[in-house]
Amino acid sequence: MIRFFKAFYMTLGMFIAIPLPVFIWDEDCVDLMMPCFPFVGAVIGLLWWGTAEALIFFGVHDAIAAAALTLATLFTAGLIHLDGYMDTSDAVLSRRPLEERIRILKDPHTGSFSVIMVVALFMAQFAAAFAIIENGRHTVLLVIIAVLSRCGSAFATLVLTPAPHSSNVNMYRDRPVGILHKATGPVIAIAASAIAYLVAGVGGLIVSASAVLGYTCAMAYVYNDLKGVSGDLAGFSLVLSELCGLIALALVSHA
Repeated sequence: MIRFFKAFYMTLGMFIAIPLPVFIWDEDCVDLMMPCFPFVGAVIGLLWWGTAEALIFFGVHDAIAAAALTLATLFTAGLIHLDGYMDTSDAVLSRRPLEERIRILKDPHTGSFSVIMVVALFMAQFAAAFAIIENGRHTVLLVIIAVLSRCGSAFATLVLTPAPHSSNVNMYRDRPVGILHKATGPVIAIAASAIAYLVAGVGGLIVSASAVLGYTCAMAYVYNDLKGVSGDLAGFSLVLSELCGLIALALVSHA
């Protein structure tokens, strides 16, 4: 249990923008970081939910509130996943041979495809956030979206074949990874979907399914294109999973 809490703290420090009071790193706990990832998603989701509820409660203009919620969904994780989204977009959309796509993925420079894709992402997330704020219903499902997207990343990182160029994925698998490590993501995803149903009925299931399907389709596409999973690909899929969940929530809250 101590290892789990230490791993959770380490994961929180790596994947959330809020500074923690003490830096902790223990190599013996690294294998538990991915199973802790969905719990970090719960913390991030609570921040999103709190932001949305505060904006609605104080009557902030819908457009300004939507912009604030959009920025909250991206900045709470310190933009680390957005970085992977941009790098992967550059590589995949280049349509170059595999070796060249991998080189582009690792290139620190920003390409035109990543700029286009991040603008498209901001536009889509702002539109979804505007509808969510305007309707003000089922905002608690923001927590479910953040959890499910990270369940996908945890499962993909621990189960799929790592890309040869990925050091991050291999780091989480240096120690033996058992069935309990791999099962954490799916089990939490099922539990989160059940909670979504209790909260919002069929609409909650639609939001959950959209987030899961968004991650699955995004990862399947880039995994096949780049022949392995990496931190950038996991970030790319996580961002699209959250976008799909937000769009579904916008539609469900409007119904």
